[in-house]
Amino acid sequence: MDVPQQGLAAGAGTRFSAVCLDVLHYGAEFSPGVLPLRLPGPLRLCRLLLLAVAPHAAAGVEAELGEYQAVSGISGTLSATGSDTVANLMTLWAGQFRRMYPNVNIQIRATGSSAAPTALIETTASIGLMSRSMRRNEVESFTARYGYPPTPLPVALDALAILVHRDNPLSSISLAEIDAVFSETLRCGANRRLESWDELGLPASFGLAGREILAFGRNSVSGTYGFFKEAALCRGDFHSGVNELSGSGALVQAISSARNGIGYASIAFTTPGVRMTPVRWRRNGVESTAVPSEATADDYPFSRYLYFYVNQPPGGPLPPLEREFIRMVLSRDGQRIVSRSGYISLPAALAAESLAGIANPRAVE
Repeated sequence: MDVPQQGLAAGAGTRFSAVCLDVLHYGAEFSPGVLPLRLPGPLRLCRLLLLAVAPHAAAGVEAELGEYQAVSGISGTLSATGSDTVANLMTLWAGQFRRMYPNVNIQIRATGSSAAPTALIETTASIGLMSRSMRRNEVESFTARYGYPPTPLPVALDALAILVHRDNPLSSISLAEIDAVFSETLRCGANRRLESWDELGLPASFGLAGREILAFGRNSVSGTYGFFKEAALCRGDFHSGVNELSGSGALVQAISSARNGIGYASIAFTTPGVRMTPVRWRRNGVESTAVPSEATADDYPFSRYLYFYVNQPPGGPLPPLEREFIRMVLSRDGQRIVSRSGYISLPAALAAESLAGIANPRAVE
């Protein structure tokens, strides 16, 4: 299906994003940024709709969104648990917020996206940080406790980069090759695993001829781990030789120290010690080569939204502290932090609708 981007840009946020967020309420097994063409119809449509507004909105988001205006009477403790990718941003947002509200204490626990649903259910966190959408069983567990699903709020756009050592001359890598490097199930088109660098066509002059490919990845509690399984391994499984690390920073450091290393991480975690490798993939039957900086144009297969999940009763307000923090994150001030930190600003239409949702929550019909 071809989607007319100009028409979507004019009204995608107000006409369509609520439908996509309703899908997320009920526990999508894929997030809107995931590539596989086997996505159920509603989710495939959501991916196209949400990402189609990005090239038009992200570039001008700081101009289109309003400045945050502080209010009186805000104090207390705000706790957030989950993705270390989102926690990276959360730390910067917290610093900005506390300059406006010095009587506020903000606690952040970067323990992986899988920890966020449990923390919300058990009220050990007021905001769940996730680099993927909640799975169906996670939403069902929350709903069983409260009688309604958690509220998902996209807060930024991110892309996963395929990273190699800074001196590695690998010019590009295909989706099938990525799967063959990291997976044991080979669901994306490869017929065998790739275990040495010469199998990827690396020139012998680099000095890795016959050397094994040292693959690094995240551990299973990470939303990045789950997202990569879905988008890069076609929902397959990692092979046992992938070195699992608990944080994106540690993964990037490991690759920068290993000339034969390769791994994946958010574009915001890249350092001068690593290099982002362009990805070859087929889009609408045409082969193209893309880099993470093109994620806003839906021209990169590993783009994704980053989320806050909150406990907002249908038709009811959020507590003032949570409400104001989210208002700041979705304002010009908050999205400026996103872009300056190496992530991609949220499409302005979607940010505006999320703001309207927390100000005027919808009741269950």
